Amino acid sequence: LQELEKLGLRDDVDLHVYEVPVEYQTVQRLIPALWKKHSPQLVVHVGVSGMATTVTLEKCGHNVGYKGLDNCRFCPGSQCCVEGGPECIDSIIDMETVCRRVSALGLDVTVTISKDAGRYLCDFTYYTSLYQSRGRSAFVHVPPLGKPYTAEQLGRALQAIIEEMLDVLEHSEDKINCQHEH
Repeated sequence: LQELEKLGLRDDVDLHVYEVPVEYQTVQRLIPALWKKHSPQLVVHVGVSGMATTVTLEKCGHNVGYKGLDNCRFCPGSQCCVEGGPECIDSIIDMETVCRRVSALGLDVTVTISKDAGRYLCDFTYYTSLYQSRGRSAFVHVPPLGKPYTAEQLGRALQAIIEEMLDVLEHSEDKINCQHEH
């Protein structure tokens, strides 16, 4: 993300980068506060997965099944993000289109898609943000630095992914607005 901050995004995009602690209670407080503060068009969360060997676009977040202790040795008693919330919330971003477009750019990074962000803080954060935003969130899992990608490769990949996500979002909203006018 530090590399992405250096690279930036297109001129018409304000990029705000925050580090979210690996703590359930902080996520439940911080994510809604950030949405309220910035009212963003899109929030893209990025998490490191020790098991990842590709840059992975997560399609959805899950509400239940959180059993692992966080960095404060806490776990929600309900084992869920939002009591009474839907089991799964999909991002409104078409991840297949984003994956196809970014792959076609010829970057030296492999991009894949997943439907399971892991039922730990990444998935918890993603679901919390999707719930808050009615689907206007995305989550990207990246492998640890050097396994196999450099910071520069990941920064360029994230830049391309986020710019494609914004493009897909803007075009899907154009279609929605066009349909409402008729």
